[in-house]
Amino acid sequence: MKTRDLIKLLLRNGFRLERHGGNHDIYVRNGKREPIVHHTETEEKLAKAIIKRQGLK
Repeated sequence: MKTRDLIKLLLRNGFRLERHGGNHDIYVRNGKREPIVHHTETEEKLAKAIIKRQGLK
């Protein structure tokens, strides 16, 4: 999955960018944090785990 598509999904579901980091950006919603790596592609297994963990649609 493209990382930018994963970020768009997070933003549509109410996450906001908390901060940029050296290797990750941190997105938050209701106290839950999700680090997203700075790569053009996110491994499919990792993307599915993030979607499931955060209950994204």
